[in-house]
Amino acid sequence: MNNRFQSEKYHDHRIVAEDGSVVGHIRVKPSGILWAPKSAKVWFGLTLARFGEVMEREGKRQKK
Repeated sequence: MNNRFQSEKYHDHRIVAEDGSVVGHIRVKPSGILWAPKSAKVWFGLTLARFGEVMEREGKRQKK
């Protein structure tokens, strides 16, 4: 038998305010980034290419 670890299909991250209340969720997938506001049943997404364009145009430059 040849067992292996299976890679995750996505990673979910909960976004919380300072008081601990949930603001929304971000889902990172190999094909794109999804956002869902708190208690939403619908996700909004961008492809990785489009996400990169938006971040370069509208994002604030950060140090690593």
